[in-house]
Amino acid sequence: MCCLFTVLVFLGPRAGILVWWLLDQTRWQLAFAKFSFIVPLLGFIFIPWTTIMYVLVFPGGITGFDWVWLGLGLLADISWWSGAAARRRVPGYTGQY
Repeated sequence: MCCLFTVLVFLGPRAGILVWWLLDQTRWQLAFAKFSFIVPLLGFIFIPWTTIMYVLVFPGGITGFDWVWLGLGLLADISWWSGAAARRRVPGYTGQY
C-alpha cells in the first residue's frame, strides 16, 4: 500500500491504478466481476479517483461510510475536470504545451 501511495503522489491516479492492478489483480477482478472490461476502462479514463475508491471499499460491499469515500473520489474527479475547464479562462492561455 505504501508503494501505491507513493505512485499516486508522484505520478497521479492513473499510474496508481496501473500499478495496483499489476500487483493485485484479484481485488480488481472481485470489484468488477459484474461488469465487462469496459467499466474499469472508462473509470481509468474519465474518473480515476472514483475507480480507486470503488476498488478500495468494495470487498465487503458498499455500505454506510463507504459512500462517503466514493463521494470524495467523485469530488476529486469533478474538481479535476472543472480545473481543466477553468484553465481556458486564464489570461494568456494558448492551449499549447
